[in-house]
Amino acid sequence: MIVRTLEDAKKSDRRVTAENWESVRMLLDEDKMGFSFHITTIYKGTETEIWYQNHLESVYCISGRGEVETTEDGKVYQIEPGTIYILDKNDKHKLRATTEDLVFACVFNPPLVGNETHDETGAYPLLKDAA
Repeated sequence: MIVRTLEDAKKSDRRVTAENWESVRMLLDEDKMGFSFHITTIYKGTETEIWYQNHLESVYCISGRGEVETTEDGKVYQIEPGTIYILDKNDKHKLRATTEDLVFACVFNPPLVGNETHDETGAYPLLKDAA
């Protein structure tokens, strides 16, 4: 059994930060669950272009308000607590935290190793745990 707290993970290298967001990686590839699980905060007033070419992701909104726009067709979806969006086709999208920080619970497949940040295309590189 694996047991860890969000507060402990925030104090470790499982917390990864960027200009527009921070992500606490609660489960990673090394945990051997077949997916990774993150608590991610998108900072108020930011827009982040994302295109997970190497991963599928499910995103559940815990708190905050914002919107996600699919780049291909320009559709905009409002996000509020209780909303889930699923990037089942490696959808290129823009994520906006409008009036407050957005806090998400995110699941990635394949799992992240832990230190990934978005590359120039908005993707996480496909890394494999060296362990």
